[in-house]
Amino acid sequence: MEDSDESKVTGEIETESPPNPTPTKRSVRTKVPEVEIHLYRQGKGPIDVFTASLGGWDQDQLEVRDILDKYGLKSIFAFNPGSGRGVPIRFNPRNGRSMLPYKDGAVIYVDGEPKDSLVKPITKILVGVAVTALLISLVSKENPEWLHKLNIFGGNFPPWILACVVIVFTRMRKRTKDLLKKYGW
Repeated sequence: MEDSDESKVTGEIETESPPNPTPTKRSVRTKVPEVEIHLYRQGKGPIDVFTASLGGWDQDQLEVRDILDKYGLKSIFAFNPGSGRGVPIRFNPRNGRSMLPYKDGAVIYVDGEPKDSLVKPITKILVGVAVTALLISLVSKENPEWLHKLNIFGGNFPPWILACVVIVFTRMRKRTKDLLKKYGW
């Protein structure tokens, strides 16, 4: 019987060390690389100064999509407060990280372009449709009774004037896009 007990014990190894009541935990602490970002909106600001951690395999890519979502921007650009906006910061559409690497501790100046609201385009469309409907009612042969009471032009005018007005309006809108933004449109 003792031989069978020895065969069972031969697989185990016993060590005679006293058990440690407080085992030491080993942990590795690594510093996450970060950059300081000065965020401007259309050249005005800075609207916020914050630190952002770098991601990616080499921990050197900026999390662009997170910045876009947090501040409601449609795109961001490299920015120099002295000379203005530079090139757009490109990012991978799959993971939202920048294509170019950044160094830990770098200071980055970024200018953002805000997302367009839905109210402005809808009001522009409604005003355009109303003006077009008004002009069509002015040049049609059978005018509504309320239009006869107004008698704006004192009579009918030819339809080619309407065509010219539409062409001029379209060309003016393309050329004065920045002018309309300046006044809030």
